[in-house]
Parts: sequence; structure tokens; C-alpha cells
Amino acid sequence: MHIILQVIFIVIAAAAIFLFAKKTGQVRRNILLGRDETINDNKPQRWRNVLLLAFGQKKMFRNPLVAIMHFIIYAGFIIINLEVLEIVIDGIFGTHRLFAKPLGGVYPWLINAFEFLAVGVLTVCVIFLIRRNILHVKRLWMNELNGWPKSDANYILITEILLMSFFLTMNAADTALQNRGYGVYAQHATGNFAFSQFLQPLFAGMSNDALMTLERTCWWLHIVGIFAFLNYLPYSKHLHILFAFPNAYYGSLEPKGKLENMPEIQQEVLYAMQPELAPEEAAPDHKKFGAKDIFDLSWKNLLDAYSCTECGRCTAACPANITGKVLSPRLIMMKTRDRAEEVGKNINQNKSFTNDNRSLLHDYITPEELRACTTCQACVEECPVSINPLDIIVQLRRYLVMEESNAPQEWNAMFSNIENNFAPWKFSPDDRDKWATETRS
Repeated sequence: MHIILQVIFIVIAAAAIFLFAKKTGQVRRNILLGRDETINDNKPQRWRNVLLLAFGQKKMFRNPLVAIMHFIIYAGFIIINLEVLEIVIDGIFGTHRLFAKPLGGVYPWLINAFEFLAVGVLTVCVIFLIRRNILHVKRLWMNELNGWPKSDANYILITEILLMSFFLTMNAADTALQNRGYGVYAQHATGNFAFSQFLQPLFAGMSNDALMTLERTCWWLHIVGIFAFLNYLPYSKHLHILFAFPNAYYGSLEPKGKLENMPEIQQEVLYAMQPELAPEEAAPDHKKFGAKDIFDLSWKNLLDAYSCTECGRCTAACPANITGKVLSPRLIMMKTRDRAEEVGKNINQNKSFTNDNRSLLHDYITPEELRACTTCQACVEECPVSINPLDIIVQLRRYLVMEESNAPQEWNAMFSNIENNFAPWKFSPDDRDKWATETRS
């Protein structure tokens, strides 16, 4: 019987790892559909950002209470899953609490620490469910989250509550069997654990066999639940658990207000002002200005989209959204990721991308959304994991204006004035200071 269970465990573990690797490989391929961009400057500062933003969650601490809760659920869940190593080895070799004897007195201390974290995670998940579904925190209750995005967050919180409950119940049943001196459990005298010991009275009337069945059931549900959670991540916004680290590393180190200029446009302006610098031969056809689809964005833009936590801090800080405009930086990232997934499915079906007559601009993101952006950088400043929605907005807007000549009449008038008068106003540069003379007179 033990051999059969070991084989079943190995098959489940192998399938989970294979499916996870396959899906993450597809996500990686989708990200690399973006154009090349070299990001390798100032590595010490980049590693500092990983430590401060991804590990330390520095930006979250602008709201200390929520930050502490988020840190508990994040750090607790990650650290508790270190125990998965022991469970996996036990499952493969048919052992029970393999690390108990080698670690000696350290082992109970570790499990007790895990239980403190488990209770913390469980408590915070309940609070977050209440915030989302009862208190209706505004940024977590916007219409753009209706359907899957809202359900996705709830599914994860409920899953984490169940996993922590299985963990605590497994420990309670295990130590109860130890106290009874039953079977293999009697070989590992770990003693009672910090919180699971309070569950033991619930099992007082159960037989040894029933208690062992409960312990084994929770053991299997805990590890299979973790394998299932692992494969759920690539389909969920919670992929940021993994992508927050590379995204923090590759985040821009430029000052927030700096926008990337287009060299071709800078050259045209230079040649207009200093014609003698213009080359005698005609310049080659220019590359596409801005971006229309995900292929025109950089791989970092697409990594941003897959790293988005959908927390809504960017949208809550966006002045355009606050004043009732349709722009939502969070929705920009969600739509970019949705388009990347759509392209990925196209590639999966056809082995290579087949033109579907759709694009990120117009089919997913509208001109109205792009025109509402004031480029104030509030969304960039607020993001906890160095996502830059503004870069995507600017690139799409450049395409809209420079490739499609699609701009409001007021914008076109301003563009014409800047070109002819070197200012947004319809006054000749020679007449620009006349107001001062007229005022004096």
C-alpha cells in the first residue's frame, strides 16, 4: 500500500511540475514577443530595489496597517511552504517527518514558527475577504474588476485559508497520535505545537484509525492543494508573487518625470533648425512611431502587464480617473495582459502568430482612455512593484497621433502652433512680448 501511495504522489508531483513549467514557458514566450530592450545598468541599485520593493515591500508601508497585513500573508505563506520540502521527500520515500530526528530540538521550534505564521496568514486572509466583500474598499470594488478579476482574488484568499487549516489540523492530529503512542507517530516525539494543540480536544472521541485517516487526509489535501495553487498562479493575477522580483530588478532608474524621446523626431527637428546638418542622401524609411500592438511594446512593458497585482493603487491615485474620465491605469495593464494571452493562444493553435485583425490599440484600449492621461506619473509612483502603465499609454498615444493622425482638433491646433510659432499659442515669436508694452501703455 505504501508503494502505491508513493507512486501516486510521484505522478501528481511530476504532473504538477510539468504543467507549471509548460504554462510559465508560454508566459515567458508571450513576454518575449515584445521588442528587445537592453536593461543592465547600475546593477547594485537594481538589487537594492529587489530587496526594498519586492522583498521589503517598501511602497506598501505608506499605509502601515495594510502593509503589515500584506507582509504577514506574503512572508508567512512563502516561509510556511519551506515545509513543503519535507512533505515532498516524505511523499517520495514513504517516510514521516523525515527532518524531525536530524534537526532534533530545532525541529519543534521551526514547526511552531510555521504555526504562528499560519495563524497570521489565516487571520489576514479573513480580514482581506471582509475588506473586499463586506467593507467594499472602493479600489477593490470598481466595475473593471467585475467577473473573473474579483473572483480570482477571492479564490486565492479562500485557498490560502484552507491550506493553513489543513496544515494546523494535520499537526494537531499528528501530535495527538504521538501522545497516544500510536504507530509511526510514536517515533517522532516533537511534543505539542503552539496552536494546533488547541484543536486536539476536538479529536478526543476519535479512534486511532480515524485520527490517522484525518491526519493523512489533511496531509494529502495540503500538498495537493499547494501543487494546484502552483498551477493556478500563471492564470491568475497572483503571478506577481513570482514576477515582482524580476520586475523590481528591471524597473526604470530614470527620474519619474523623464519620458523617452524618439531619436528620429529629434533628428527631424535638428535638421529643420540647422539644415546644413541634414545628410545629402534621403533618410531610410522610419520605423513605426509608437505602438499599436504588443509586438511594438518592449518585453519590459509585457513583463509589467504580467506582474500587475490589480491592487488598484495606480487607479486610485490617477487624477483623470478621480475626475470621472474613463482612464484606469490598472485596466490598461489588465488589457495588455489579456491581449498578450490572446496572441499566445493564437500561437498555440497555429504554431506561429496568424494575423487576427485585432490589436491592443482600438480593440482593447480606446483613444478616449489614452487622451485622458495627463502623464503626471502618479500611477508609476504608486505601484508597489515598479510597473509603468504610463510608458504603455505614451507609446500607444504616439502611434495614434503620429501614425494615424488621430488627435482632437484642439491638439492639432496646438501642434501647428508649436511647429510654426515655437509655442502653443497662435502668436508670432516677434509679437509675443507685445502684451507687456500694451499693459504699460
